[in-house]
Amino acid sequence: MWVRHLELVDFRSYERAEIELGPGLTAVVGANGQGKSNLMEAVGYLATLESFRGVPGAALVRDGCVQAVVRAEVVQPDRRVVTIECELATTGRDRVLVNKQRLRRTSDLLGVVRVTVFSPDDLALVKEGPALRRRFLDQTAVNLQPRADADRRDLERILKHKSTLLKQVGGRLGEDAAFTLDVWNVKLAEVGERIGRARADLVAALGPQVARAYRDLADGGPAAEVEVRYEPAWRATGLAEALAAAKVDEVRRQVCLVGPHRDDLDLRLNGLPARTHASQGEQRTLALALRLAAHRLVAERVDDPPVLVLDDVFSELDPARSTALLRHLPPGQVLLTTAGPLPAGAVVERTIHVEQGRLTT
Repeated sequence: MWVRHLELVDFRSYERAEIELGPGLTAVVGANGQGKSNLMEAVGYLATLESFRGVPGAALVRDGCVQAVVRAEVVQPDRRVVTIECELATTGRDRVLVNKQRLRRTSDLLGVVRVTVFSPDDLALVKEGPALRRRFLDQTAVNLQPRADADRRDLERILKHKSTLLKQVGGRLGEDAAFTLDVWNVKLAEVGERIGRARADLVAALGPQVARAYRDLADGGPAAEVEVRYEPAWRATGLAEALAAAKVDEVRRQVCLVGPHRDDLDLRLNGLPARTHASQGEQRTLALALRLAAHRLVAERVDDPPVLVLDDVFSELDPARSTALLRHLPPGQVLLTTAGPLPAGAVVERTIHVEQGRLTT
Protein backbone atom coordinates (compact mmCIF):
# COMPACT_ATOMS: atom_id res chain seq x y z
CA MET A 1 0.00 0.00 0.00
CA TRP A 2 1.07 3.59 -0.45
CA VAL A 3 -0.23 7.10 0.13
CA ARG A 4 -0.89 8.67 -3.27
CA HIS A 5 -2.29 12.04 -2.27
CA LEU A 6 -2.11 14.02 0.97
CA GLU A 7 -3.99 17.19 1.88
CA LEU A 8 -3.72 19.17 5.12
CA VAL A 9 -5.92 21.97 6.44
CA ASP A 10 -4.87 23.81 9.61
CA PHE A 11 -2.70 20.87 10.67
CA ARG A 12 0.28 21.88 12.81
CA SER A 13 2.14 24.62 10.88
CA TYR A 14 0.17 24.11 7.66
CA GLU A 15 -2.70 26.43 6.84
CA ARG A 16 -3.33 24.46 3.67
CA ALA A 17 -1.08 22.05 1.80
CA GLU A 18 -1.61 19.45 -0.90
CA ILE A 19 0.92 17.07 -2.42
CA GLU A 20 1.12 14.02 -4.68
CA LEU A 21 3.40 11.19 -3.56
CA GLY A 22 4.97 8.29 -5.42
CA PRO A 23 5.16 4.59 -4.51
CA GLY A 24 8.96 4.66 -4.13
CA LEU A 25 11.42 6.87 -2.26
CA THR A 26 10.34 10.46 -1.63
CA ALA A 27 12.77 12.92 -0.03
CA VAL A 28 11.27 15.82 1.92
CA VAL A 29 13.95 18.51 2.07
CA GLY A 30 14.09 21.77 3.99
CA ALA A 31 15.81 23.65 6.77
CA ASN A 32 14.98 22.84 10.37
CA GLY A 33 11.69 24.27 11.64
CA GLN A 34 10.02 24.49 8.22
CA GLY A 35 7.43 21.73 8.71
CA LYS A 36 9.03 18.49 7.46
CA SER A 37 8.25 16.50 10.61
CA ASN A 38 4.73 17.93 10.73
CA LEU A 39 4.12 16.48 7.27
CA MET A 40 5.38 13.07 8.40
CA GLU A 41 3.25 13.33 11.54
CA ALA A 42 0.16 13.65 9.33
CA VAL A 43 1.09 10.47 7.45
CA GLY A 44 1.59 8.58 10.71
CA TYR A 45 -1.71 9.89 12.05
CA LEU A 46 -3.57 8.18 9.20
CA ALA A 47 -2.64 4.76 10.56
CA THR A 48 -3.21 5.08 14.30
CA LEU A 49 -5.05 8.39 14.89
CA GLU A 50 -2.20 9.25 17.24
CA SER A 51 0.84 11.49 16.97
CA PHE A 52 4.13 9.60 16.85
CA ARG A 53 5.49 12.46 18.96
CA GLY A 54 3.09 11.48 21.74
CA VAL A 55 1.14 14.77 21.89
CA PRO A 56 -2.68 14.99 22.26
CA GLY A 57 -4.82 15.46 19.17
CA ALA A 58 -5.72 19.03 20.07
CA ALA A 59 -2.03 19.97 19.81
CA LEU A 60 -2.09 19.00 16.12
CA VAL A 61 -4.56 21.77 15.29
CA ARG A 62 -2.88 24.96 14.05
CA ASP A 63 -2.70 27.74 16.63
CA GLY A 64 -5.83 29.89 16.63
CA CYS A 65 -7.97 27.29 14.82
CA VAL A 66 -10.66 25.00 16.17
CA GLN A 67 -10.30 22.14 13.68
CA ALA A 68 -7.70 20.45 11.50
CA VAL A 69 -8.22 18.07 8.58
CA VAL A 70 -5.97 15.36 7.14
CA ARG A 71 -7.17 13.84 3.86
CA ALA A 72 -5.42 11.09 1.96
CA GLU A 73 -5.85 8.69 -0.92
CA VAL A 74 -4.30 5.31 -0.13
CA VAL A 75 -3.64 2.76 -2.85
CA GLN A 76 -4.33 -0.74 -1.55
CA PRO A 77 -2.43 -3.90 -2.60
CA ASP A 78 -5.30 -4.81 -4.96
CA ARG A 79 -5.00 -1.31 -6.54
CA ARG A 80 -8.24 -0.07 -4.96
CA VAL A 81 -8.01 3.52 -3.78
CA VAL A 82 -9.33 4.25 -0.27
CA THR A 83 -10.03 7.82 0.79
CA ILE A 84 -9.41 8.67 4.45
CA GLU A 85 -10.50 11.95 6.03
CA CYS A 86 -9.63 12.76 9.63
CA GLU A 87 -11.15 15.79 11.34
CA LEU A 88 -9.41 16.81 14.56
CA ALA A 89 -11.17 19.18 16.94
CA THR A 90 -9.82 21.19 19.83
CA THR A 91 -13.12 20.59 21.64
CA GLY A 92 -15.66 17.83 21.13
CA ARG A 93 -15.12 14.56 19.29
CA ASP A 94 -12.87 13.93 16.32
CA ARG A 95 -14.37 12.38 13.20
CA VAL A 96 -12.96 9.86 10.72
CA LEU A 97 -14.45 8.98 7.34
CA VAL A 98 -13.33 6.16 5.05
CA ASN A 99 -14.70 6.45 1.52
CA LYS A 100 -17.10 9.11 2.85
CA GLN A 101 -18.52 6.71 5.46
CA ARG A 102 -18.07 7.71 9.10
CA LEU A 103 -16.38 5.12 11.28
CA ARG A 104 -18.32 4.09 14.36
CA ARG A 105 -15.10 3.15 16.16
CA THR A 106 -11.64 4.51 15.54
CA SER A 107 -10.28 0.96 15.82
CA ASP A 108 -12.05 0.17 12.53
CA LEU A 109 -9.34 2.20 10.78
CA LEU A 110 -6.60 -0.21 11.86
CA GLY A 111 -5.16 -2.04 8.88
CA VAL A 112 -6.58 0.36 6.26
CA VAL A 113 -3.13 1.92 6.12
CA ARG A 114 -0.03 0.70 7.95
CA VAL A 115 2.84 3.06 8.68
CA THR A 116 6.25 2.44 10.28
CA VAL A 117 7.81 5.61 11.73
CA PHE A 118 11.38 6.21 12.82
CA SER A 119 12.13 9.59 14.40
CA PRO A 120 15.01 10.99 16.46
CA ASP A 121 12.90 10.46 19.56
CA ASP A 122 13.24 6.71 19.01
CA LEU A 123 16.58 6.77 20.79
CA ALA A 124 14.38 6.63 23.89
CA LEU A 125 13.35 3.10 22.85
CA VAL A 126 16.79 1.99 23.98
CA LYS A 127 17.77 4.61 26.56
CA GLU A 128 14.60 5.21 28.55
CA GLY A 129 12.24 3.10 30.66
CA PRO A 130 10.18 0.06 29.63
CA ALA A 131 6.92 1.86 28.74
CA LEU A 132 8.16 2.85 25.29
CA ARG A 133 9.40 -0.67 24.56
CA ARG A 134 6.04 -2.13 25.59
CA ARG A 135 4.34 0.37 23.28
CA PHE A 136 6.66 -0.64 20.45
CA LEU A 137 5.73 -4.30 20.91
CA ASP A 138 2.01 -3.59 21.11
CA GLN A 139 2.04 -1.29 18.07
CA THR A 140 3.83 -3.97 16.07
CA ALA A 141 1.34 -6.60 17.23
CA VAL A 142 -1.57 -4.41 16.07
CA ASN A 143 0.10 -3.88 12.67
CA LEU A 144 0.38 -7.65 12.35
CA GLN A 145 -3.12 -8.36 13.61
CA PRO A 146 -5.56 -5.49 14.28
CA ARG A 147 -7.50 -7.70 16.73
CA ALA A 148 -4.58 -7.28 19.15
CA ASP A 149 -5.84 -3.76 19.77
CA ALA A 150 -8.91 -5.17 21.53
CA ASP A 151 -6.72 -7.01 24.06
CA ARG A 152 -4.69 -3.85 24.65
CA ARG A 153 -7.84 -1.85 25.34
CA ASP A 154 -9.25 -4.60 27.59
CA LEU A 155 -6.02 -4.59 29.60
CA GLU A 156 -6.21 -0.82 30.08
CA ARG A 157 -9.85 -1.05 31.19
CA ILE A 158 -9.21 -3.87 33.68
CA LEU A 159 -6.17 -2.14 35.16
CA LYS A 160 -8.13 1.08 35.56
CA HIS A 161 -10.89 -0.68 37.52
CA LYS A 162 -8.44 -2.67 39.61
CA SER A 163 -6.35 0.42 40.42
CA THR A 164 -9.47 2.30 41.49
CA LEU A 165 -10.46 -0.55 43.80
CA LEU A 166 -6.99 -0.78 45.38
CA LYS A 167 -7.05 2.93 46.15
CA GLN A 168 -10.58 2.76 47.53
CA VAL A 169 -9.81 -0.02 50.03
CA GLY A 170 -6.93 2.02 51.44
CA GLY A 171 -4.83 -1.00 52.38
CA ARG A 172 -7.64 -2.81 54.26
CA LEU A 173 -9.38 -5.53 52.25
CA GLY A 174 -12.87 -6.47 53.40
CA GLU A 175 -14.84 -9.50 52.23
CA ASP A 176 -16.73 -7.70 49.43
CA ALA A 177 -13.64 -5.90 48.17
CA ALA A 178 -11.64 -9.15 48.26
CA PHE A 179 -14.27 -10.83 46.06
CA THR A 180 -14.24 -7.92 43.60
CA LEU A 181 -10.44 -7.91 43.50
CA ASP A 182 -10.44 -11.63 42.70
CA VAL A 183 -12.86 -11.00 39.83
CA TRP A 184 -10.58 -8.36 38.33
CA ASN A 185 -7.56 -10.61 38.80
CA VAL A 186 -9.28 -13.42 36.89
CA LYS A 187 -10.02 -11.04 34.04
CA LEU A 188 -6.47 -9.66 34.17
CA ALA A 189 -4.97 -13.15 34.08
CA GLU A 190 -7.04 -14.08 31.04
CA VAL A 191 -6.21 -11.08 28.88
CA GLY A 192 -2.68 -10.79 30.27
CA GLU A 193 -1.80 -14.35 29.29
CA ARG A 194 -2.99 -13.67 25.73
CA ILE A 195 -0.88 -10.53 25.54
CA GLY A 196 2.12 -12.32 27.05
CA ARG A 197 1.93 -15.16 24.51
CA ALA A 198 1.55 -12.69 21.65
CA ARG A 199 4.53 -10.65 22.83
CA ALA A 200 6.69 -13.76 23.30
CA ASP A 201 5.85 -15.01 19.80
CA LEU A 202 6.50 -11.55 18.37
CA VAL A 203 9.88 -11.18 20.05
CA ALA A 204 10.93 -14.66 18.87
CA ALA A 205 10.18 -13.56 15.30
CA LEU A 206 11.69 -10.10 15.73
CA GLY A 207 15.03 -11.25 17.13
CA PRO A 208 16.58 -12.48 13.86
CA GLN A 209 15.16 -9.49 11.99
CA VAL A 210 16.72 -7.02 14.45
CA ALA A 211 20.10 -8.74 14.17
CA ARG A 212 19.85 -8.65 10.37
CA ALA A 213 18.92 -4.96 10.30
CA TYR A 214 21.79 -4.11 12.67
CA ARG A 215 24.25 -5.97 10.40
CA ASP A 216 22.85 -4.20 7.34
CA LEU A 217 23.48 -0.82 8.93
CA ALA A 218 27.04 -1.86 9.80
CA ASP A 219 27.38 -2.74 6.07
CA GLY A 220 30.30 -5.10 6.40
CA GLY A 221 31.91 -3.33 9.33
CA PRO A 222 32.11 -4.75 12.86
CA ALA A 223 28.60 -5.38 14.18
CA ALA A 224 27.70 -6.23 17.74
CA GLU A 225 25.83 -9.40 18.60
CA VAL A 226 22.22 -8.36 19.15
CA GLU A 227 19.81 -10.09 21.53
CA VAL A 228 16.14 -9.25 22.06
CA ARG A 229 14.47 -10.94 25.02
CA TYR A 230 11.02 -10.97 26.57
CA GLU A 231 11.14 -12.90 29.83
CA PRO A 232 8.81 -11.43 32.49
CA ALA A 233 8.98 -13.36 35.76
CA TRP A 234 5.22 -13.98 35.87
CA ARG A 235 5.30 -16.12 32.72
CA ALA A 236 7.28 -18.81 34.56
CA THR A 237 4.42 -19.57 36.99
CA GLY A 238 1.48 -18.17 35.04
CA LEU A 239 -0.16 -14.82 35.62
CA ALA A 240 -2.96 -16.13 37.85
CA GLU A 241 -0.48 -17.60 40.34
CA ALA A 242 1.72 -14.49 40.21
CA LEU A 243 -1.28 -12.26 40.92
CA ALA A 244 -2.29 -14.41 43.88
CA ALA A 245 1.25 -14.21 45.29
CA ALA A 246 1.30 -10.42 44.92
CA LYS A 247 -2.20 -9.80 46.30
CA VAL A 248 -1.24 -8.80 49.85
CA ASP A 249 1.54 -6.49 48.63
CA GLU A 250 -0.73 -4.89 46.00
CA VAL A 251 -3.38 -4.14 48.63
CA ARG A 252 -0.79 -2.72 51.00
CA ARG A 253 0.82 -0.51 48.33
CA GLN A 254 -2.46 0.21 46.48
CA VAL A 255 -0.78 -0.41 43.09
CA CYS A 256 -1.08 -3.07 40.35
CA LEU A 257 2.34 -4.69 40.61
CA VAL A 258 2.12 -7.71 38.30
CA GLY A 259 1.08 -8.08 34.67
CA PRO A 260 1.93 -7.12 31.09
CA HIS A 261 1.82 -3.42 32.04
CA ARG A 262 5.04 -3.98 34.03
CA ASP A 263 6.95 -6.01 31.43
CA ASP A 264 10.10 -4.95 29.62
CA LEU A 265 11.86 -5.82 26.39
CA ASP A 266 15.47 -6.68 27.18
CA LEU A 267 17.88 -5.33 24.52
CA ARG A 268 21.48 -6.52 24.61
CA LEU A 269 24.61 -5.88 22.56
CA ASN A 270 27.43 -8.40 22.98
CA GLY A 271 25.63 -9.81 26.02
CA LEU A 272 25.41 -6.48 27.87
CA PRO A 273 22.32 -4.29 28.44
CA ALA A 274 22.18 -1.78 25.59
CA ARG A 275 20.53 0.83 27.80
CA THR A 276 23.53 1.15 30.10
CA HIS A 277 26.52 -0.28 28.21
CA ALA A 278 26.09 0.68 24.53
CA SER A 279 27.51 3.85 23.04
CA GLN A 280 25.19 6.58 21.77
CA GLY A 281 25.91 5.51 18.19
CA GLU A 282 25.16 1.88 18.98
CA GLN A 283 21.94 2.87 20.71
CA ARG A 284 20.81 4.92 17.71
CA THR A 285 21.61 2.07 15.35
CA LEU A 286 19.75 -0.41 17.54
CA ALA A 287 16.67 1.84 17.72
CA LEU A 288 16.58 2.09 13.93
CA ALA A 289 17.17 -1.67 13.62
CA LEU A 290 14.13 -2.28 15.84
CA ARG A 291 11.92 -0.17 13.58
CA LEU A 292 13.27 -1.75 10.39
CA ALA A 293 12.87 -5.23 11.85
CA ALA A 294 9.23 -4.59 12.78
CA HIS A 295 8.64 -3.13 9.31
CA ARG A 296 10.07 -6.18 7.56
CA LEU A 297 8.19 -8.60 9.79
CA VAL A 298 4.86 -6.88 9.10
CA ALA A 299 5.63 -6.79 5.36
CA GLU A 300 6.28 -10.55 5.37
CA ARG A 301 3.30 -11.52 7.52
CA VAL A 302 0.66 -9.42 5.76
CA ASP A 303 2.33 -9.72 2.32
CA ASP A 304 2.37 -5.96 1.88
CA PRO A 305 5.01 -3.47 3.08
CA PRO A 306 3.76 -0.62 5.26
CA VAL A 307 4.64 2.97 4.41
CA LEU A 308 8.08 3.63 5.90
CA VAL A 309 8.62 7.11 7.37
CA LEU A 310 12.19 8.07 8.26
CA ASP A 311 12.08 11.45 9.94
CA ASP A 312 15.45 13.22 10.14
CA VAL A 313 17.17 9.84 10.14
CA PHE A 314 20.51 11.07 8.78
CA SER A 315 21.03 13.35 11.77
CA GLU A 316 21.12 10.17 13.88
CA LEU A 317 23.63 8.21 11.77
CA ASP A 318 27.22 8.68 10.63
CA PRO A 319 27.83 8.93 6.84
CA ALA A 320 28.72 5.24 6.45
CA ARG A 321 25.56 4.04 8.17
CA SER A 322 23.43 6.60 6.30
CA THR A 323 24.71 5.17 3.02
CA ALA A 324 24.15 1.63 4.28
CA LEU A 325 20.58 2.47 5.23
CA LEU A 326 19.81 3.70 1.71
CA ARG A 327 21.44 0.60 0.25
CA HIS A 328 19.26 -1.68 2.35
CA LEU A 329 15.93 0.16 2.23
CA PRO A 330 13.03 -2.30 2.11
CA PRO A 331 10.67 -2.28 -0.88
CA GLY A 332 7.59 -0.09 -0.85
CA GLN A 333 6.89 3.57 -0.23
CA VAL A 334 9.56 5.38 1.80
CA LEU A 335 9.20 8.98 2.96
CA LEU A 336 12.32 10.51 4.47
CA THR A 337 13.09 14.00 5.67
CA THR A 338 16.43 15.72 5.70
CA ALA A 339 17.77 19.18 6.39
CA GLY A 340 20.94 18.50 4.40
CA PRO A 341 21.99 16.77 1.20
CA LEU A 342 21.19 13.12 0.67
CA PRO A 343 24.05 10.63 0.88
CA ALA A 344 25.74 9.74 -2.38
CA GLY A 345 23.94 7.03 -4.34
CA ALA A 346 20.43 7.87 -3.16
CA VAL A 347 17.90 6.96 -5.85
CA VAL A 348 14.99 9.33 -5.21
CA GLU A 349 11.73 9.06 -7.12
CA ARG A 350 10.43 12.43 -5.96
CA THR A 351 11.77 15.40 -4.01
CA ILE A 352 9.52 17.76 -2.05
CA HIS A 353 10.89 21.05 -0.75
CA VAL A 354 9.40 22.56 2.42
CA GLU A 355 9.75 26.22 3.32
CA GLN A 356 7.65 27.94 5.97
CA GLY A 357 4.80 25.45 5.57
CA ARG A 358 4.78 25.62 1.73
CA LEU A 359 5.42 22.52 -0.37
CA THR A 360 7.01 22.55 -3.82
CA THR A 361 8.31 19.79 -6.07
